[in-house]
Amino acid sequence: MEETLKIIVLVKHVPDAQFDRHLTGTANTTDRSESILSELDEYPLEAALQLIEARGGEAAGNRVIALSMGPAGAVNAVKKSLQIGATEGVHLSDEALAGSDAAATSLALAGAIRHLEADGPADLIFAGMASTDGETSLVPAQLAERLDRPQVTFASALELDGRRLTARRDGGSHADTIEATLPALVSVTDQINSPRYPNFKGIMAAKKKTITTLTLADIGVDPALVGRSGSWTTVETAEARPPRTAGTIITDEGDAGIKLVEFLAAQKLL
Repeated sequence: MEETLKIIVLVKHVPDAQFDRHLTGTANTTDRSESILSELDEYPLEAALQLIEARGGEAAGNRVIALSMGPAGAVNAVKKSLQIGATEGVHLSDEALAGSDAAATSLALAGAIRHLEADGPADLIFAGMASTDGETSLVPAQLAERLDRPQVTFASALELDGRRLTARRDGGSHADTIEATLPALVSVTDQINSPRYPNFKGIMAAKKKTITTLTLADIGVDPALVGRSGSWTTVETAEARPPRTAGTIITDEGDAGIKLVEFLAAQKLL
């Protein structure tokens, strides 16, 4: 009989890509009023669910914990994760976290994960390849360093045999095969699987699942080490993107080809 799995999946509440992005406040932080679960976080969630389902699912004692850090609205990312199939959710929320960059975020998440591991270490920590707002791809590697875990990043295929993890990382002209022993941290690409959608049964079941809210005090993290004051990078100034200028219209009078070449040459595109 295979061992049960405890998997923590990092999920993020990000601005909906259907709308323009804006900065808000004097700290120039992202306006998250129109936000959704990051599309790229659905892939690690699906990977985690597939792994526990192969071992009997929640009924056999396996757990998938969706962990999100953010303001009050970020709990919606956790709720969506529960509807998709996560067994439980955790929302790390504290006013002092506002303005955290990747370094401060990884520090806070490391504290939250240590708190969640009080009853035993997580076998796997899953993350997406990047967040669709910052797109830095820094947090998974920083988190692995803070937790002293092997890291496998940008995995496009994954297999688990006992306590040994095998992943494929696709490059432009080649693929690497990487192995690690559990516990480990893995970030996955959008090529690894096809995420499922919440169905009616999952939506109803999510209403009975537990969401735990944590503060910095709960996880023992000093507020001075996170947020704008604890971040390694800050946005000092920001300006609105200038409006688009009118395009150049070329009227064909028998010499349109020549005019087009001249235009491209002037723009140094030829």
